[in-house]
Formats: sequence, structure tokens, C-alpha cells
Amino acid sequence: MFILTFGCFATLNSQNPHGTALKFDCASCHSSGGWEIGASYWKTIENENSTVANNSGQSSTRFHHDKTNFELTGRHQTVDCRICHESLVFTQTGTACISCHTDVHQQSVGTDCARCHTSSNWLVDDIQLLHVSNGFPLLGQHLTADCIDCHHADNILRFDRIGNECINCHLDNYTATTMPNHTASGFSTDCVVCHDMAGDGWLWTSGSASHLFFPLTNGHQINDCARCHTGGNFSNTPTDCFACHETDFRATTSPDHEAGNFPTNCAVCHSTDPGWIAIDYTRHDQDYFPIYSGKHEGEWNQCTDCHTTPNDFKLFSCTDCHEHNNAGQLANKHDDVSGYSFTSTACYSCHPKGSE
Repeated sequence: MFILTFGCFATLNSQNPHGTALKFDCASCHSSGGWEIGASYWKTIENENSTVANNSGQSSTRFHHDKTNFELTGRHQTVDCRICHESLVFTQTGTACISCHTDVHQQSVGTDCARCHTSSNWLVDDIQLLHVSNGFPLLGQHLTADCIDCHHADNILRFDRIGNECINCHLDNYTATTMPNHTASGFSTDCVVCHDMAGDGWLWTSGSASHLFFPLTNGHQINDCARCHTGGNFSNTPTDCFACHETDFRATTSPDHEAGNFPTNCAVCHSTDPGWIAIDYTRHDQDYFPIYSGKHEGEWNQCTDCHTTPNDFKLFSCTDCHEHNNAGQLANKHDDVSGYSFTSTACYSCHPKGSE
């Protein structure tokens, strides 16, 4: 009897049209009325699973797709089973998107459809997020550009990767630019060094170039590059003040910068405000004589209070303010000074820091 029963089971199992891997009892899907499974069956199973999950936590013995490693969501819930399961051997159906769906992108974006699409529809909701995940955020004018403006192919569904470097798309712009000549000047092919992707830099105008290495602010805020980059050469323009402002330096007579041995680093005294207004020359304390600190702090109003010869700032006067001459009432302070002389240079020799 045991042998007969085992033999019947083996025969039934070998006749299973779904293959030996499917271990469900036939009755979990089929009824004695026939092999067809009505649509109401799946709805019943769905309700049953929902009830079981919310209440007892017990598992149903009846089959449902949720019990497999491919849950039916979105449009997959309404598709005919045979569309995916061409064979009754269900294990022969792959779970990768490409198993059922033709790759209209021709493997130009990979075979994982879920990277861009959902099971609800084929629409792509967030192109920007996809580009961020691929290392190329769509900023500025890139955000409104048509896909085919960058992804050139023989059809509009192929998106071959073109690289994330600016020059991958803008080489023609780079080589065609003559003012300035990017190639001759050895400009970087990384366009974002000078141009702003997120703003007006897309217009590629001279005024949009980033000049962070030499900020174009205030008096330097000009759009005519040729005023500083003479001869069309943009690669070796010096950045020190004197290189551009030597003529201004030598022509200034009040005070005479050259005669006064003023530093050629204009920023020591001047700001970049229009008109090159002089600012506090605080280095005077360090380089010459303390006038912003010590006893002379606040004792003067303008340079000519001490530099009484406007065209020569190497000359200065102490005696115009200090009346410690031999006839004065404070002359006794210098009685014990051998060779005392009431001259400005003598004052400075003994009081180089302005102290008593």
C-alpha cells in the first residue's frame, strides 16, 4: 500500500506543469471545478492577506504573489499573468526588468529600469535628481536644456554617457573663442574656473567670468578685459598694483610718491574704491614712526601736519609742534644732553618712537 501511494505521488509530481520547484499544493490555487483561476480569486487572496497581516499574524496557505520575491505593484497588478509567464514553469520567468521589457534605450543607461521608472508608469518625474546621483547636477541653463541637446544619438531614447567634464560638450566653444583666445592663452578646459554654471556664466560673456584669483571689485569692476590684458595675452598679466598703475604712481605730486620713496604696493595706502581714495597708512608705525599709536596717536589731522613739504614726504618737522628750544621754559630737559640741537632730525635721532 505504501509503495502504491508513493508511486502515485511521484507520478503526480512529475506531471506538474509548473515544474518540480513549485511546492504549493494544487488546491492553494485551483479548485475541483477546473484548472482556470478566476479574477475574483486574486481579489479574495488580497483581502485575506490584508486581514491576516492586520489581525492574527498567521500566514495563509493559499498562494499569492506577495509570497514570492516579486511583489506585484502598480501596473503589474492588472497585467495578464501570461504576459510575463509565457511558460507555466514560473521559475523560468526572470525578475529583472529587462526580462520582460524591451530596452528602448539600447543599454545606454543600464538595464535597471527602476533607477528611473516606477511600476506605475514610464514617466520620469525627477530628471534633476537622476543627474545629481550621476555626478552632474543640472544647474542654471542646464536645467532647462532639452535632453537631446547634450545626449546626441540616432534616436531620442538613447542617452549615451558623454562625461561630466565641461569640455565634453563645450570643446567647440572653447576652441572658437578668440576674445580672449582660450587655446593660445592656455586657459583651463574646466569651464567652471571662469564661468558660472548656475548663473549668467552660461552666456559666456567677459563680464560673467569668475575672477576670484584677482577680485574685480569697486574700481577694478570693469568689463573691458583688454584694459588690463593688453595685446590679447591673458596668460601672464601680472597681479601687482605697480604693473598697471606705474604711470599713476610716478605722476602723483601731492604727495610726490616717487620722491617720497613710497611703497609701490598701492594697497598699503589705497583701497580699490573708485578714485583710489587713500586709507589709513597704519604701516607708518611699523616702517617709520608711530602715529596711530603711542604719544602721537590722535595728535595730527593730515599728513602735511608733519610733512610740511608736500612734494617730498621724506622731509618731516618735529619742531613745528614741539617747542623744546634752548630759549623755552622746558630747555632744562636737554641741559644734560651733549651736543643738543633743536632740529627735527635731532629729535628723531633721540626719539625714534616718539617717547620721552
